[in-house]
Amino acid sequence: MTLMADPTPEGRFGDFGGRFVPETLVPACIELEAAFREAWADTVFRATLDELLRDYAGRPSILTECHNLGADLGIRLLLKREDLNHTGSHKINNVLGQALLAKHMGKKRIIAETGAGQHGVASATAAALMGLECKVYMGAVDVERQALNVFRMKLLGAEVEAVESGSRTLKDAVNEAMRDWVGSVESTHYCLGSVMGPHPYPWMVRQFHRVIGEEANRQCREMLGADPDVVVACVGGGSNAIGIFSGFVDTKARIVGVEPAGGAAVARGVPGVVHGMKSYLMQDEYGQVLEAHSISAGLDYPGIGPEHSHLASIGRVEYPNVTDAEVIDAFQTLSRREGIIPALEPAHGLAWILREAGNMQGQTVLLNLSGRGDKDVGQMMDILG
Repeated sequence: MTLMADPTPEGRFGDFGGRFVPETLVPACIELEAAFREAWADTVFRATLDELLRDYAGRPSILTECHNLGADLGIRLLLKREDLNHTGSHKINNVLGQALLAKHMGKKRIIAETGAGQHGVASATAAALMGLECKVYMGAVDVERQALNVFRMKLLGAEVEAVESGSRTLKDAVNEAMRDWVGSVESTHYCLGSVMGPHPYPWMVRQFHRVIGEEANRQCREMLGADPDVVVACVGGGSNAIGIFSGFVDTKARIVGVEPAGGAAVARGVPGVVHGMKSYLMQDEYGQVLEAHSISAGLDYPGIGPEHSHLASIGRVEYPNVTDAEVIDAFQTLSRREGIIPALEPAHGLAWILREAGNMQGQTVLLNLSGRGDKDVGQMMDILG
C-alpha cells in the first residue's frame, strides 16, 4: 500500500482536492480525466513520452554530490539535477506529457499560467515542437522581474499576456488562464503547471513528474546502496516536490517540503477552496485569499497542492519555511562553493539545509535542484549590487 495512491473518484486525497469549478468546466475536466486515464494505460503513449523525455528533455537527470559544501556542513549533500533538463527546470516533464495529451485529444491550442516563467517557457517549447498555438498568462509583477523568460516565450512563438488584476502575480495568472479556458474549452487545453487545481490536474501532474522520484530512488540505491536520510524540495504549488517525494514517500527517509515564509500555506493557512481545489490556503477571517510573498516568482502562491496538504495532515511530510534573506544566502553559497547557480525556488530548500545542518550531522541529504538560476541573475544583481 503506497501513501501516494490514486485519488478517490471525486479527486480527493484524504480531505483535500476535489473539483470546484463552474458548470461549464465540469465536462472539460471529465473529458480530460478520461483522456488521461486512457493515455496513461496506453503503452504507445507512454513509450512516446519516454522517448521525448530521453531524446528531447535529456532525461535521466544526473545526481551530483556537493563535496565542498557537504564537507562544510558535516553532511553528505546530493543534488537531483533537474536544472539540467531542456528549458532549465523540472517543468518540461509535465508539459511534454500534457502537450502530447492535448494532441491526442485533438486540441489545437494550449494555455498556461506561469510565475517564474519556467512553466511558460516549457509550455511554449512543447507547443513549438508539436505545432500547437500557445498563450501564457503571467502576473505583471513577474513579467518585470522575469523579463528574460518573457522574451524566451515570445521567441518560441507564444503570446504572453501580463495580468494586471489583484496582486499581479501567480495567483492572478491562474485566474485569467481559467477564464480563458471557460470561453475556449472546445479547442483549448489548459496546461496547468503544478499539482494544484481541479481534479484530475493534481493527480495527472504528479504522474508526469514521478519520473524524478523514480530516477532519484534508483540513483541513490546505486550510489549509496541505500535511501538518503533526508529528502528536501521547495514547495509553491509543489510539482517538483511531489515528483521527488514519490520516490521516497514509502521509505524511512525524512521528507521536507520548504515553503517561503511569506507564502507558508501549511504553517499559516487553513483548509479552503481556491482554483478548483480544497487545500491549505492563506486566507483572512472572512475567507478572502491573502497575498503571498516570495523573493522567487515561482513560489509566490497562497496555497499548496492538495496532495501536499494530505501528506502534511497525516504527518508524513514536514513543511517548514525560510525567509528571503536565508534564500539569498543559499543562492550565493551554492554558487561559490560548488559552481552551481540555483534558481531562487530550490534555493529555499538549500536555505533550510544550511539552517538545519547542525542537526543532521553525518546524514545523507538529497535536494531536488528543480531549476537553474539564469532567470534570476538579473534580479539578484539588483539586490546584491
